[in-house]
Amino acid sequence: MRNITSNRRLSLNVLPFLIPLYLLFLHFFPIPITGDFPPLYNPTDIYTVNCGASGNLKARDNRIWTGETNSGFYLVAQNEASVISKAAKPSPSVDPVPFATARLSRFQFAYKFPVTAGQKFIRLHFYPSSVVGFDRSKAFFSVKSGGYTLLNNFSASLAADARGDETVSREFCVNFKQGEKTMDITFTPTASDPDAYAFINGIEIVSMPDYLYYTPPQNGGFQFIGQNNIFRVETEYALEMVYRLNVGGRFISPMEDTGMFRTWDEDDDYCVKLAFVPVNSSIDLKFTQQPEYTAPPDVYRTARTMGNNKTENMGYNLTWVLPVDSGFNYLVRLHFCEFQPEIREQHDREFTIFIANQTAENHADVISWSGGNGVPTYRDYGVMMESDQGRKKRQFYIQLHPNPDWRTRYNDAIFNGIELFKVSKFDNSLAGPNPEPPPPIQSASPKNYDTELVAIVGGMVACGVAVWTLG
Repeated sequence: MRNITSNRRLSLNVLPFLIPLYLLFLHFFPIPITGDFPPLYNPTDIYTVNCGASGNLKARDNRIWTGETNSGFYLVAQNEASVISKAAKPSPSVDPVPFATARLSRFQFAYKFPVTAGQKFIRLHFYPSSVVGFDRSKAFFSVKSGGYTLLNNFSASLAADARGDETVSREFCVNFKQGEKTMDITFTPTASDPDAYAFINGIEIVSMPDYLYYTPPQNGGFQFIGQNNIFRVETEYALEMVYRLNVGGRFISPMEDTGMFRTWDEDDDYCVKLAFVPVNSSIDLKFTQQPEYTAPPDVYRTARTMGNNKTENMGYNLTWVLPVDSGFNYLVRLHFCEFQPEIREQHDREFTIFIANQTAENHADVISWSGGNGVPTYRDYGVMMESDQGRKKRQFYIQLHPNPDWRTRYNDAIFNGIELFKVSKFDNSLAGPNPEPPPPIQSASPKNYDTELVAIVGGMVACGVAVWTLG
């Protein structure tokens, strides 16, 4: 090993007091990614369904969403009547497309999509809002597709209220097998409650590259944290995306993804100590270790590090805390890229990675993994989050700690991105429990919705299936 000394300082590219200004600049003047250049991946199948609507409409991010008429898919329900409801006071913060219209029913209904064989994203979008005859608190239902239970007794209102959001979106990955005719997505109200109903505002189906998240047949698998065996994500499993975070960077919208319309959130709400945020927006990334569509370039141009205070760095862990459903296995993908000019050789920056309070890597060295500076790479791990005395949620910890002087030139760590997926159980279920209802607020006044009801007849729509429209 070459001589290693630690009396050196990393250039952070952006001084600490300028970091908030830089991130504000990125928010309003983002680095061009897919939105301004051809996508890095072109999906074979793309459906963006504006449920309950007719015709094509453009969302605020300029994506085109297709209404239910002349759309290439079809709806299966039971009888012939439906109801259109218009709310006069939609929230101005909610994009009308696809959230201004929905399909609702107290009976089972399903969408059928002709798709090619292969691995797909399914994204479901919900805006839990009361309309005449359908109280938002009564929407409890399951969603199934291809034999997988994606949601069970799901309450969009409880999910939204628990996070303080107005809308809820869920993303899943499934493998559509050769020989199947259509991908069916079935919505079923919870049978134990006669007032329960199901609803949906928007549906996306998007093809993904083969084995983007699933383990290729020729691959031996990867580390199963705390277990003696390896972990493989077989195509027989379904996945639910729980977190996708651009560590240290800005929000990346679906139109800025690499062609798969994924959303990358900021990590501020999950990083315990908001550490230094080095940025290298001009680096020429070299995708020699992975396909360029794996993640947007901006994920690898920003990061979090611990900074130059060696004494302080050795005294704490750079930590992310992610609440997850207990009783499931998880796939966690950690994205890395060394872009600070001082980090060029192995052992320049080496650190330890802890996942779920267990050691995942004793000698994490991004240069060793990637082969050089400016080369993106990622590491996958399997994690079992066992049930914890009946608790619905457990805390999923990701922690980084610098290695000592004799192992590394800089006592520091770097991290660029997180993707965390729940893996379906042996019964093909991804369904987790609903959050606890929030305590009642005595002073809150109910929302006042003015509605118009218009009955229409359509040969493929069920009795009790409704369409509501905001605006």
